[in-house]
Amino acid sequence: MTLTRRDFISRSAAGSVAGALGLLPSLAPAQIAMGDMQIDVVSDGSLTLPGGFIFDPMPKDALAPILEKYQLSQDVLTPQCNVTLLRMGDRVVLFDVGSGPDFAPNAGTLLTSLEGLGVTPEDVTDVVFTHAHPDHLWGLLDDFDDPLFTNAQYMIGQAEWDYWTNPNTVSEIGDARASFAVGAARRLAMIEDSVTFFKDGDEVMPGVAARASFGHTPGHMALEVRNGSEAVMILGDSIGNHHVAFERPEWASGSDQDAETAIKTRLSLLNQAATDKMRVIGYHLPGGVGYVDKTASGYSFVAGG
Repeated sequence: MTLTRRDFISRSAAGSVAGALGLLPSLAPAQIAMGDMQIDVVSDGSLTLPGGFIFDPMPKDALAPILEKYQLSQDVLTPQCNVTLLRMGDRVVLFDVGSGPDFAPNAGTLLTSLEGLGVTPEDVTDVVFTHAHPDHLWGLLDDFDDPLFTNAQYMIGQAEWDYWTNPNTVSEIGDARASFAVGAARRLAMIEDSVTFFKDGDEVMPGVAARASFGHTPGHMALEVRNGSEAVMILGDSIGNHHVAFERPEWASGSDQDAETAIKTRLSLLNQAATDKMRVIGYHLPGGVGYVDKTASGYSFVAGG
């Protein structure tokens, strides 16, 4: 089966893109302790993407050695999906909620991963969304289409909420992504009575600050978690992979809705993380947690907490 970028975007919401490589997600969480903060990066499984979903806008001759270096297929990619869990005091916080059962056949394993840590959906006190793409949002509802995290308060960037709840978005986003817009609007409507909004620079809760990281989506947010001199940046999809996003962050990616803005965001975040020696958590980075190193020509991802 040959997967095209358009096939993935338009058909995966119906679960029709098969797990072509049959990969099983790792359920072992990465862990970071910062004072009274405990961060676990847990698996929501993985996606099976056509390579063109990311690579189509990139110069093929310059891309080839990067694919070889990272032993990547130009046809199929299988990125992990990493959800961040923060526990501090009486708060149990999820940053994004995964795919749920309706987006991709290899994803939707978040509840199993949380169970391994002794965390139930009822334990979750707060859910903070980086953005409203399906693999970050569609795990919001249970099998009865009710909110799964029954005791949670929800937080999302104001610009992101405004974009996905705008009735014009479904017709303006393009046919391939229209299902994303329909799915986001339906799910966000279910939490409108228990959601609060934040903007760039806001402290969304003690020790957690919002960082505008627009481009992948119009209102995408990263979150900086800080305890004293220690800090971790939860990137969401603002740095969406461990290969071309680091090696050539100035290249446009097919996965970004606003490629030029996303490039500026990537360059800013990579520079900050490398300069400050700050750990990063990436939704699709191998193992979830690592550092950013500056290289002669770009950056590199160094996995590990």
